[in-house]
Amino acid sequence: MNKKIGIIGAGNVGSSLAFTLATKAVCSHIVIKDIRENIVEAMCLDISQASNSAKSHTIVTAAKEAKDLKDCDVVVITAGVPRKPGMSRNELLLINANIMKSVIADIKDNCPNTIIIVVSNPLDAMVYAALKTSGFASNKVIGMAGILDSSRMSHFIYEKLGYGAGQIQSSVMGGHGDDMVPLTNYSTVAGVCIEELLNKKDIDDIVQKTKNGGLQIVKLLETGSAYYAPAYSTSRMIESILNNEKKIYPCAVLLSGEYGYTNIVAGVPVMLGINGVEKIIKLELNEEQKNQFDKSVLSVKELTDVLDKEFF
Repeated sequence: MNKKIGIIGAGNVGSSLAFTLATKAVCSHIVIKDIRENIVEAMCLDISQASNSAKSHTIVTAAKEAKDLKDCDVVVITAGVPRKPGMSRNELLLINANIMKSVIADIKDNCPNTIIIVVSNPLDAMVYAALKTSGFASNKVIGMAGILDSSRMSHFIYEKLGYGAGQIQSSVMGGHGDDMVPLTNYSTVAGVCIEELLNKKDIDDIVQKTKNGGLQIVKLLETGSAYYAPAYSTSRMIESILNNEKKIYPCAVLLSGEYGYTNIVAGVPVMLGINGVEKIIKLELNEEQKNQFDKSVLSVKELTDVLDKEFF
């Protein structure tokens, strides 16, 4: 497959993603860009050797200049700084929005027809920032979060049941944060709704663990956050786009009337194909889920309002 993927940000997520894509031969060329040029050079050499071991045709190179991103079919943005002690949420938001602005400028100059996948946090607000600074159509800027949150939910369902690994399908909507909305009535094991397999106490525990899934890993690592699951989740999005698979995944996208919202980014089920977001899927939410989704959207809007006031 003659396809080129750009990865901006060579931290744990970016490097894990490059490794996954290269060893699975998802594309023909991966180019990685980061301000730490020596790290990227070493990373590309290491992953290239792994790719050859896997008998993959994928070439992995370092971007020495922004123009090396030219003609990328998909660009994944993982660049950003983590929140530090004493830093307010708004400070982090504006710092990462500035990073996003710089990254988007490089993308617009060198691959204006690409599809952008945002992984940087705060996720939903960074998707909004990427959309506003790029001027790209909303189907071309997509946030990776819901696949990750759903995979975490599936793991916690398996923990409770003790069976069904590989047969669990979970669904999570809303923003990528404490107010995400795990949809238990749309979550199944081999097609059987989990509400028929587990009691309310166990389901409530799964929901809470899903919301805290990332934080749990942060606490255990002490100096970092999850990267294998985010990277693999991103690779699934890329495969669906490049292969025009039209698979349905929960992703953070700009809503234009769907679910009653306009000009707000939220995680909803979408169909991913060669044009990016081919379709937004409308699920029927019960009253409780609708209220939870509204609360989640409000949390995202608080961040995007700051960007509108202080950044754009």
